[in-house]
Amino acid sequence: MTNRADTTTPTRLARGTVLAAAPLTIMAAAIIAPSLPEMREVFSGTPGSGLLVRLALTVTSLAIAISAPLSGIVADRVGRRPLLLAGLGLYAVAGTAGFFVDDLYLLLVTRAGLGIAVGGIMTSISTLITDWFSGPGRASFLGLQQAFASLGGVVFLPLAGLLATVSWQAPFWVYSVSAIVAVFAIFSLREPRRDEPAAGTSERTRLPGRIVGVYVLALVATLIFYMAPTQLPFLLEGFGSGPAVIGAVVAGSTLTSVVGALVFPRLRERLSATAITISSVALLGAGWLVIGAAGTVAQIVAGLLVGGFGVGLVVPNLNLRLAEFAHPAQRGRVLSGLVTGIFLGQFLSPLVVQPLVQGIGIADAFTWTGIALGAGAAVAAVGSRSTGNNRKETR
Repeated sequence: MTNRADTTTPTRLARGTVLAAAPLTIMAAAIIAPSLPEMREVFSGTPGSGLLVRLALTVTSLAIAISAPLSGIVADRVGRRPLLLAGLGLYAVAGTAGFFVDDLYLLLVTRAGLGIAVGGIMTSISTLITDWFSGPGRASFLGLQQAFASLGGVVFLPLAGLLATVSWQAPFWVYSVSAIVAVFAIFSLREPRRDEPAAGTSERTRLPGRIVGVYVLALVATLIFYMAPTQLPFLLEGFGSGPAVIGAVVAGSTLTSVVGALVFPRLRERLSATAITISSVALLGAGWLVIGAAGTVAQIVAGLLVGGFGVGLVVPNLNLRLAEFAHPAQRGRVLSGLVTGIFLGQFLSPLVVQPLVQGIGIADAFTWTGIALGAGAAVAAVGSRSTGNNRKETR
């Protein structure tokens, strides 16, 4: 009898390669955040440049959101490994292409290509992890994945800030790291075995509502969290901060995301998925309230640290929930929906928040979104407790 572990247990090099690919997904759009103010000046002659420059950061997210469902189908039908290799190659080409273009519209095209690459990378590594592991091991590695993704932000965002002091185009060279990861992926990754779904599985009919709920939560949380790279550069500019400081400050949110992701496996052993989600939303809301009331850069950093910790918890939590819902043969498609929710939220963030910013200012926009998150977390906590009490009474 064939041992299942023999076909699914990854080598250390394979696990390391997947973890090395994780930062590529988070940093893809945000790496140019420190360059936004200078880009606005460079392209000031382009009609609508104020919004288009912000879209240069988030059009990547739209491309990810649109292409992720197709990536999920490819992951299930063709395989996780081919999808990952194709994504890594496209990432290196489309990402570094931004250094060579001097037209804002052409830049948007290259950013969209980068987004298609990220959709494939993120879907493939998430499905590989859920194929490789189960139970506590899955929760632990999903936490590691998010920690490495956030750690990439800690490293690469300040680096992008430093490079942006040389030229607004210099940070685009950071994307070339994908080529190195691709080499390791070629030699280390192998395709895990996946079972076909059982015929007449009745459980599948009860999944869509819960799955869609996870997608919506991911979209809303990301939309609000992405105010950090899209709005904070301009708020910090008002405090007299330059590109290097902006990069370091925005990276603060990813610093505590690492801590939250590493703590997640232990919290998941003690708390329900619902409790972790409510706590995450409350922490993000508290952080945004601090930013809104901040009078110094240090206070803005403090708010980012609090909010980032909450995000570090919520992403692996939602990944784990979907992995539990989905059959192995359908994980690519189910998890790709989470990718769509996350990155659609990133794309919509400046579009949804901009009218609020124009009406009340950036600082007050953070304040009111923080209040909304806090209220939402409180209502969810009361509802969860009421549901729990009702279940006890029916026993």
